[in-house]
Amino acid sequence: MTHRFLKDDQAPDVVLITGISGSGKSVALHALEDAGYFCVDNLPPELLPEFLRLESGRDRHVAVAVDVRTAGSLPQLVPMLPQLRAEGVQVRPLFLDATTSALLRRFSETRRPHPLTKRAADSGQAQPALVEAIELERELLAGLREVSTVIDTSELRPAVLRTWIRDLVGARPGALTLVFESFAFKHGVPLDADFVFDVRVLPNPYYIRELRPLTGRDAPVADYLRAQPEATDMLEQIEAFLRHWLPAFEDDQRSYLTVAIGCTGGQHRSVYLVESLARRFDGHGTVLRRHRELDAAA
Repeated sequence: MTHRFLKDDQAPDVVLITGISGSGKSVALHALEDAGYFCVDNLPPELLPEFLRLESGRDRHVAVAVDVRTAGSLPQLVPMLPQLRAEGVQVRPLFLDATTSALLRRFSETRRPHPLTKRAADSGQAQPALVEAIELERELLAGLREVSTVIDTSELRPAVLRTWIRDLVGARPGALTLVFESFAFKHGVPLDADFVFDVRVLPNPYYIRELRPLTGRDAPVADYLRAQPEATDMLEQIEAFLRHWLPAFEDDQRSYLTVAIGCTGGQHRSVYLVESLARRFDGHGTVLRRHRELDAAA
């Protein structure tokens, strides 16, 4: 039986937070709670439709965190999402991820057991090593990751993650949100990137003494790169590629598209390209800027 929760113009805003243990789900949930969301942690997936029916008469935003602690019923979530949207619920699934090395470091620092290790111990089974537990969790959550907006928290401080979460949920629902993110290749490619462009072939302002301490957001660096034909060509070709393919992603009902621009240090060239592209696409739905290395250092 199909239930319609609300009229179309009253559709509730529901943020569904999932992800790998240790990737920052608690930080994300607290950020939404501070932003006025009613938050529920570790709700069994089979209870989600009934919970939303109870919420349908209330005028408030809702955030629900679901993780591997309810592994047995997690597969139900993937087919449940389109069903909920068809019934009038505006669901925004966010998936937090991090590299295995970052997760190992965090578990070592907190000395907390991985949920799958604890579950094995409680059931009397042989406990998997931490790396094995992390990889098993990735397998269990792979389906959810495919249908969610992914945020790579490997290099993010909690304060930066809170800002990024608020930016994402503040985006206008129903239209594709275009995210431009600069990064440094020496710190790894963002796991949440849909497209990655390598701009290390461009002239590097780092080797000009007066530009070295500046960033791609500063006018002298922007003026320098704007005067380089290679930088202009790169900018125009990336723009043309995105304008050609954006309609296809919108037709595919994508909510978010993350375009990552990488250079060596994530300070000059990639930052300039992100700022320039964001200005060129301003007005095309919601456009967000991220500067992974600059935000981490702030």
